[in-house]
Amino acid sequence: MDEDLAFDVFAKSCPSRSTLEHVTGRWGGLTLGALLDGSLRFNELRRRVDGVSEKMLSQTLQALERDGLVHREAQPTNPPRVDYELTPMGREIAERLLGLIRLVEGRMDEVLQARTRYEAARGSL
Repeated sequence: MDEDLAFDVFAKSCPSRSTLEHVTGRWGGLTLGALLDGSLRFNELRRRVDGVSEKMLSQTLQALERDGLVHREAQPTNPPRVDYELTPMGREIAERLLGLIRLVEGRMDEVLQARTRYEAARGSL
């Protein structure tokens, strides 16, 4: 790629910034991670991503689909059936994100200890 046309997520006008926000935002990251297990219908995905509202999941899926990370397939059945799955690019990003998720989960004991120390120090001020 020509260096003059390279994307720079640290530049406020770079379009990569919004995609990074979609991927790393609370619902985007969890949605991508949930879809790593395979294709899911909307309500299955909503149950898997505990706590997300119907509206937020819908907005998240639209953003991820627009970015080319999620494929939406509507089946012409009655009632209509809509399945969501990762695209190859979405799978690659989700796999890397899952590595980060596992790292955070594996270090939570240390995180909780750090929080306790922080709160104890703040409480003594």
